[in-house]
This record gives sequence, C-alpha cells and structure tokens, in this order.
Amino acid sequence: MSVPNLRRADMAMTNEAVLRVLERGFVGRLATVSEDGYPYCVPLLYIWANHQVFLHGTSALGHLQANIRREPRVCFELDEPDEVFDYGRFECDTGLAYRSVILFGRISIAEEVATKQWFCERLMEKYGKPDSIRPKNFFPRLDAITVYALSVERMSGKERLLPEISEQWPAKDRTRTPHART
Repeated sequence: MSVPNLRRADMAMTNEAVLRVLERGFVGRLATVSEDGYPYCVPLLYIWANHQVFLHGTSALGHLQANIRREPRVCFELDEPDEVFDYGRFECDTGLAYRSVILFGRISIAEEVATKQWFCERLMEKYGKPDSIRPKNFFPRLDAITVYALSVERMSGKERLLPEISEQWPAKDRTRTPHART
C-alpha cells in the first residue's frame, strides 16, 4: 500500500493514527466517477476490517452501483472535526482542529450471502443499540442489499491538533497579515 506525498507533510498522521481514525469513524464519503465523467460522492456507514472498507447500499442498480460496475477505482474520505480556534486578530485568522483520512483503491461487489451476513453483524455491532431486545443476527433482507469491499491501494491522513490556550489568540498572535489595518 503506498502513501501519497502530502503538500502539508507537517500535518501528516502516522499509519497507526490513520488506522485508529478508520476504526472509530462514524460515516465516510465514497467518491466514484459517472460515465459522463462527473464525480459522484455519497455518505455511507462503513466497517473497517481486514484492511478493507466494507459498505452497503441497495441491490437496485442505481447511480452508485452503475459507477462501480463501470469503474472500480474509487476514493473514500472520512473526517473528525474538533474545535474552531482563533490564531490571529482578524476573523480570517481562524482554524479548525481535525483529523481526516483519504483512501484510494478498487471496490468490488461482495456477492456471497455469508459476506453480507458478516457485514450486517459487524454493522450492528458498530452502530446498533447494545441493549436492543430485537433478534440478533437475523437479516431477512440480505438479498435487498449490495455489500461493497474497498481494497486500499493508497491512504493518507492529515491532522491539525487543537493548540493549547497559550498558543491561541490572544495569548499568541499568529496573524497571517500582521500589517493589515481595519
């Protein structure tokens, strides 16, 4: 798996940090390309397992599935926003603490019923209510979903940590245009 060069290498996350974000992330966005060349991006719940991202959607042939069947190269993004902070005297001198992960790879359709069952079980472990009294691991509509497996070829992560109060404005002035006047 390759790691692309980041323009902001000072914000690069370690491989271990990227994996932690993938494990705990809530929703990601899957980007595909339509036949006419337009990008198509959709938010999806996901499972990170076996160095793959597993996602699901309807079994009906819609925009997403048509794109994937035509072109399996995709991009998957997720982020964890944190707090907004001031670093300088002007409104534009504002930053956001965050973590983000970008994955590139090839996606395939998991046709096996056992894989769909496994995916739904993991999905409920991650997103379901632990105290639910509903029957566990019973998914009567497995034939109504399509499960996708994204094999990661490249990944990167970037983070901006929330600065200590002593490093934020007004304690420290990091105004980008220090000679500007209002």
